[in-house]
Order: sequence, then C-alpha cells, then structure tokens
Amino acid sequence: MKISSKIFMEKLSSVQIIVLFYIIAVGISTLLLLMPVALKPGEELSFVDALFTAASAVSVTGLSTITIAEKFSTTGMFILTFILQFGGIGIMTLGTFIWLVMGKKIGLRERKLIMTDQNQSTLSGLVQLMRQILFLIILIEIIGSLVLGAYLLRYYPDWPEALLHGFFMSVSATTNGGFDITGKSLHPYAGDYFVQLVNIILIVLGAIGFPVLIEVRHFLFRKEDTLFRFSLFTKITSTTFILLVVIGTILIILFEYNAFFAGKSWHESFFYAFFQSVSSRSGGLSTMNVNEFTTPTLLILCILMFIGASPSSVGGGIRTTSLAIMMLSIFSYAKGKDTIKVFKKEILQEDILKSYIVITTAIMICSAAVITIAVLEPSIGLMPILFEVCSAFGTTGLSMGITSELSVASKLVIILVMFIGRIGIFSFLFIIRGNPVKEKFHYPKERIIIG
Repeated sequence: MKISSKIFMEKLSSVQIIVLFYIIAVGISTLLLLMPVALKPGEELSFVDALFTAASAVSVTGLSTITIAEKFSTTGMFILTFILQFGGIGIMTLGTFIWLVMGKKIGLRERKLIMTDQNQSTLSGLVQLMRQILFLIILIEIIGSLVLGAYLLRYYPDWPEALLHGFFMSVSATTNGGFDITGKSLHPYAGDYFVQLVNIILIVLGAIGFPVLIEVRHFLFRKEDTLFRFSLFTKITSTTFILLVVIGTILIILFEYNAFFAGKSWHESFFYAFFQSVSSRSGGLSTMNVNEFTTPTLLILCILMFIGASPSSVGGGIRTTSLAIMMLSIFSYAKGKDTIKVFKKEILQEDILKSYIVITTAIMICSAAVITIAVLEPSIGLMPILFEVCSAFGTTGLSMGITSELSVASKLVIILVMFIGRIGIFSFLFIIRGNPVKEKFHYPKERIIIG
C-alpha cells in the first residue's frame, strides 16, 4: 500500500501534488470544525456548512454561510485562526518549517513544491525564502495582536476578551482571511479610525506580496555603503497596488457623494471609501453594509476584487502584475511599439502572453460561475451573484448577504471558485496540462483578420 501510494505521488506533477495537499487540508479542516469542542454548547454545524467554512478559511476568503461568533466556541475560533494561518502563508511554508524542525533535508522534489506553491520562477534560495516569509508574517501578526489587544480594552471588559479579539482580528487581517468574531465584521469600529488604520496596514502587508516585504526588509537593514535596487516585480506590483487603492477610493467617493455619503463629514466619507478600497484587494473586512452602496460602486468593488492582490501573497484574483502587464501592453501597442519597456527594463513576451491567458481564463471561469448560480438561484438578482463570485475568486470575502441563502449546488460552485482563486489560474491550468512537448514540425504561417 505504501509503495503504491509512493508510485502514485511520483506520477503527479508538482502542481497536482500542491492541489492535492490543499484538498486534503480542506478535508482535515472540515473535520476539525465539526468536532464538538469547536462548537458552542447546543450548536450544530452541517457538513456542507463546515466544508464551506473550511474551504473559505484555507483559501483565506472569508465568505461564510454561518455566523462565526454564534457557532464556534473559543477553541473553535483558535482552530479557525490556525486554518487561516495555514491557508494564508501557504501549505509549503509551514511544511518547510516542520521539515526543518524535524531535521529533514529539503531535496529537489520539495523545492519544486515550494516553487509551485509560492509562484516562484527559480529553485535557488527557496528554503531561505520560506524562513523569511514565516518570520515576517508571525512578527506582523504578533505586533498587530498586541497593539489591537491593548487598544480594544476600551471595548471589552477584561484582557482575555480584548486579546482574543485583537489576536483574531490581526490574523484575519494579515492573512486577508476576512473572518470576524464580532458577528458584524468591523461595523462596530466604523467610527474608530485607529482600528481601521491598523487593519488597513495589516491587510496591505499581507496582500502586497511576500517578495516585496522581503526586499523592503533588506533595504531597511542594508549596510549604508551597500548599493540596493528594488526588483522590477516589486516596482510594478507596488505601483499597481497603490494606484488601485487610490483610484478605488476616489471612485467610491465620487459615486457615493450624493448617495451613501450624503450628510456625512469628509473624514467619514474618506475612511469608508478608503477602507473598502483596501479591503477589496483581498481583505474582506468591512465597516459598513455594502448593500447600501449604489450599483456603480458595487461594480467597481467587483472589478477590484476580481483583480485581487499581488502574486506570492495571501490574496487571490488575477493579481496586480497581470493587470499591469495587460494595460502596459495595450498602451505600448497603441503607441506603435512591439515591446513593453517600464522602469528601464523590458517585459518578456512570455510574461505578456501569460498575463492575457490568466485574465481571459479568469473571465471565463467567473462568467461560467455567475451563469450557473443564476440558473440555480433564479430568485437572487444578478448583481449579488456577480459580487459573490468576484469576492470568491479574489478570495476577498465581501458579500451582499446571499451566502447563507445559496443552495448546496451553488455553495459547491463558490467553493470551487474560491479554490481556483487561492491556487491561481496557472496552477489550475497545470492540473490538466501534460508535459511540455517540443514541436517536431511546423505548418506554413498565415495571417488572419483580428478585431
């Protein structure tokens, strides 16, 4: 049996193994959440709801068919934070840490799995990368927990309760998990700008990408006489990330100026818009009911969630670099150029092709999901369904309140979309892709009419 399972694993590609690991993680997480100790006395949880919550936590999405605060005990909340941690930093990061603790040698096979899980293009330096990612995320969460825990004493009667809320909030924000134990997301802190700013910082640190954080760390702690240059990846993804947050904030303010923001002060309007724009990157937390927004704003949030976070981060979506390369390629083509030059570097044609494949495939997947759910749920409007699907694909977790109303079939569709959003489009395509085949011959090329 052991030999046959080993042969089976050897036949799988790195991507297929990673996907298998995530499926197993969802299964184990489902069983953990179904344990009586995880639930409050007298509460019950159906298998489908446990599966949905587990898939949402492993994919760090935050969509939920239940109210976390009502269903889970304190033990259950800690189990949920562990699952969020597991899903946020990646299965191979924790796996590498366990291997190192056990003294296991990290071989070529394991390095290929790490490279696939973290969306890296080279095998060199992967173990060191895993160490740095784990160190940074844990450090960020500890600082966030202490700051929020101490501050939340003004909301809760004692240290244990304040620290519990601070700890869960810190982990949920840093992993962009989107879960909450208040039962109302961050609505109770709609007027508390300190809590919002801390959560915004944590969401950004989790979503901007691990390579960016590591480069910033190297820059800050470099020797004074050492020359340091940020990589093209860091420059593009950081610029795109910041632009999306700024543009999102401005558009929300403009669209809601005479609607939701009517009668509100400038700072209330700004923080509502700013927080939702940041949270739509992949955070999933909210300071208000998104149903109160107008249709144009909801469409903007759908687009932002569909784009998602940066590659090699805790977030999903098509990722910021795919959008940036697509927009740069359109701009360059309109200028009559056949290459993309940015920050004194040139983008590879292969990466341009990849960005279009990611975006096109994502549009097809989300469109198919929207149509399927619309057929299964004729009583639910198109906008809530589109919003739910974009939220699932971007592993965001924002919802217009239809999650618990979905049928079992629709919940399974959302689970699949969340899963694809977490592992990424290329990992999804590589599941069914065979080994690369070198063409032995070519046919004559002929132009066709486009557009």
